[in-house]
Amino acid sequence: MRFTTSDGLQLAYEDEGAGPVLFCLPGLTRNARDFDDLAAAIRDVRLVRLTYRGRGESDRDPDFMNYNVPQEARDAIELLDHLGIERAVYLGTSRGGIIAMLTAAMAKERLAGVILNDIGPEIDAGGLDRIYDYIGRQPKARNFDEAAVVLRETMGAEFPDLALADWRVQATRWLEEAPEGGLRLNYDPKLRDAMLAQAKGEQPDLWPLFDAMAGLPLGVLRGANSDLLSRETVAEMQRRRPDMVYAEVPGRGHVPFLDEPESLAVINEVVRESV
Repeated sequence: MRFTTSDGLQLAYEDEGAGPVLFCLPGLTRNARDFDDLAAAIRDVRLVRLTYRGRGESDRDPDFMNYNVPQEARDAIELLDHLGIERAVYLGTSRGGIIAMLTAAMAKERLAGVILNDIGPEIDAGGLDRIYDYIGRQPKARNFDEAAVVLRETMGAEFPDLALADWRVQATRWLEEAPEGGLRLNYDPKLRDAMLAQAKGEQPDLWPLFDAMAGLPLGVLRGANSDLLSRETVAEMQRRRPDMVYAEVPGRGHVPFLDEPESLAVINEVVRESV
């Protein structure tokens, strides 16, 4: 399914199930496939998934500088408006979590609760460097089998229990077959230009956005091997929000797949608190 944003782009989304609305926002370069594992494991919720502009089946923006968190937060609210949803539990993976925190500051009335998947108000420099290293670079793998091998070699230490077949599944979510043969990114490579340009400016303090979620049911997940969300940052989040539901997910880096028992327990608890 697709809807039209206020500036005329067609964005892809998925809407399935019945119950409290769990509004799923993916990672920086990802799409609705980020939540396939969750969709197969969770029950009794209405799962709405947005694919941001420039990713997956959504239109690419002619102005790559529109690939930014405030614009994507507006797009998310416009999807809720399109579906007639007043309030939802935001489940934000990585960048999606930053969008959720910003929404708490600019439109808190739309939030019934928030779950942050391996993201917080402080982002470790090592994780950012890794993102800048790979974002926007076309794969050298010629097919999904080769891509699976590359992913296992580069990310296997973070996700030690994944078999090669599991990495192939991830490859099909993050890449697509190119018309001329081989594989290509399934997002606009100009996302790299946007990130590099935005990195040159003064970086905002995200702690006020975290604090803006006061009073909302809040859950946080951290991959035990994450290089983006540190335990020290989690400790400060817990100090500010002692009611926060938290779990560290073993055998996962950035990011947990959300079908793990630890992840499902946090998600279900926040959904219950939000009703």
